[in-house]
Amino acid sequence: MKKLRFVLILLSLIFLGAPLVAADMGEYLKDSKGMTLYWFTKDGKDMSACMGGCLEKWPIFYDENAAASMPGTDPEDFGTLTRSDGKMQTTFRGYPLYYFFKDMAAGDENGEGMKGVWYMVDPDNFPPK
Repeated sequence: MKKLRFVLILLSLIFLGAPLVAADMGEYLKDSKGMTLYWFTKDGKDMSACMGGCLEKWPIFYDENAAASMPGTDPEDFGTLTRSDGKMQTTFRGYPLYYFFKDMAAGDENGEGMKGVWYMVDPDNFPPK
């Protein structure tokens, strides 16, 4: 998405002489450090399908105080599940949350749409219908 924004801005500068601002993708869940959080479409409510090697690329997100670090969200939307491997994981509206291993800095969104099953969490439209 960042590359697309760059290309649109570059093209608008060349042809229009003024920047064309790409539509903002909206607000997405991030942790207290600004790292993007993702959900896995193969997960169920209060159930994680990401195990073993999957967790190497999609580490679990767990924060007892997740709701406090995400202003604009309803604290009631956050919960915790105990995974089948015994680890705790934070949920949003019942769905487990993850990081993406290639997101290195706050604001990185490299996991969005990965393999058609990993997506950022838009609180206004989650879970998707």
